[in-house]
Amino acid sequence: MGSFGIPLFPEQASTFAKDVDALYLFITATATVFALGVTIAVVAFGIIYRRKHDGEVGARIEGNLPLELLWSIIPTMIAMVMFGWGASTYFHMRTPPAEAMDIYAVGKQWMWKFQHPEGQREINELHVPVGRPVRVMISSEDVLHSLFFPSFRTKMDAIPGRFTQLWFEATKVGTYHIFCTEYCGTNHAGMIGSVVVMEPAEYQAWLSGSGGEGTLAERGERLFTELACSTCHLESGQGRGPSLKDIVGTTVELADGSTALVDESYLRESILNSQARIVRGYQPLMPTFQGLVSEDNLVALVEYVKSLSPKAGTTPAAAPAVPTAAASPNTPAAGEKN
Repeated sequence: MGSFGIPLFPEQASTFAKDVDALYLFITATATVFALGVTIAVVAFGIIYRRKHDGEVGARIEGNLPLELLWSIIPTMIAMVMFGWGASTYFHMRTPPAEAMDIYAVGKQWMWKFQHPEGQREINELHVPVGRPVRVMISSEDVLHSLFFPSFRTKMDAIPGRFTQLWFEATKVGTYHIFCTEYCGTNHAGMIGSVVVMEPAEYQAWLSGSGGEGTLAERGERLFTELACSTCHLESGQGRGPSLKDIVGTTVELADGSTALVDESYLRESILNSQARIVRGYQPLMPTFQGLVSEDNLVALVEYVKSLSPKAGTTPAAAPAVPTAAASPNTPAAGEKN
């Protein structure tokens, strides 16, 4: 706690908040010790070895190899400790557990819109259960934003035209800040919100009482039909587009000979830019939906396609399966998904 009762850091409310703070304090303390050491040495040497009378000439110093090795090796070892510690913490923060629940976040001037797979939608407020990993899939409707949860010590940019993600596991029930930390226009400072961490039973009660439009996948299914995607993507695989059943988490072979993992980012690209990566065995017949499908509807479509692959799960931890040559015609083309 700082002066006047103002905390130096936000409250630690996630599983890796302590790790991030410990690393930050270690780096700060190390830099402080070295800065003070250098400053004190410069001042002390300036006083001790100052010129005491005119004409005085300093002693000739040829160097000291052991000392030079010492002040090279020790900082290098400390820097490697920082690197290893930082890399370990970073990979932990960027690798969501397989059991993480999914929530979609869309940044827009100047608000945050959240969608739960169960169908609930929120603006500038996010409800999550305590003690459960949460993966947030992030996108932007307009300009660059950055979703920041200070008490969880995690943030990620919301980039137009692509999905990014972050995850956290809240450890304390309560209400915590949400900020945008990327300047996004006139009202950037007002692009704030709150994340409400609830007990699991209370969270389930909240989910049950705030629905109305069906699940996100059900809304995506209706859009899938309205956009006539179902006329080409037959479950049998005999349509002009490949079957979308059980394809999330698989690796598909593309017309140019490369391969691609079918995940949320791949599905997004396939909807908005259908000609980008065509799966081998299919023609580039699907129209693009860039500018025709909103971000809210886009995530609904993605969630619907994911629901057709229950074995793959809903997180990137699902193991990719490479289809055999016989099965590859039934895998989805980047240019063939809606």
